[in-house]
Amino acid sequence: MLENQYQYEKREAGCDEAGRGCLAGPVFAAAVILPPDFHDPLLNDSKQMTERNRDKLRVIIEREAIAWAVEAVSAARIDEINILNASFEGMSLAAARLDPAPEFLAIDGNRFRTCLEIPWQCIVKGDGKYADIAAASVLAKTHRDEYMRHLAEEYPQYGWSKNKGYPTREHRLAIREYGLTPYHRLTFNHEIDQLELPFG
Repeated sequence: MLENQYQYEKREAGCDEAGRGCLAGPVFAAAVILPPDFHDPLLNDSKQMTERNRDKLRVIIEREAIAWAVEAVSAARIDEINILNASFEGMSLAAARLDPAPEFLAIDGNRFRTCLEIPWQCIVKGDGKYADIAAASVLAKTHRDEYMRHLAEEYPQYGWSKNKGYPTREHRLAIREYGLTPYHRLTFNHEIDQLELPFG
């Protein structure tokens, strides 16, 4: 069972992102303050959950959280400041929107930078340890997946309704055939060129 949060002396927000490894679409970041008695047996690292359970938990988290916020950082912004800084920016923007304001940030991962004057702690694999970070991972993932499904209606040939912009075989083949869209991250062009495309 997940611990509710990293520390209990200050009002804590868990923060996480989704979409760092994608070739297309924004990176989404979320910040969540949970009630101290929050518990749901389905809650875990969003990557370990089924899409159905993530969608169910999104509704529960958004209803029961003390505060939550989700921010998207565009592909153009990612190209401007790089994906790592875009992730930091997204988490900072989400945390800054919380009301009441957090007094401490629990960050999933091993690195973080922010202009916010709030104490913080990085926690490796924190989304599998603390409920507030796991909740943030669920919101970031479900909001991003929803966004990519909408983009897939505009660009159905890339298979985004299924691959959500990640570098699957289908997505890479579509890039070779149709080129890039305004939603592709240009800083990943060299990676696209070097990707091996298995056939057969």
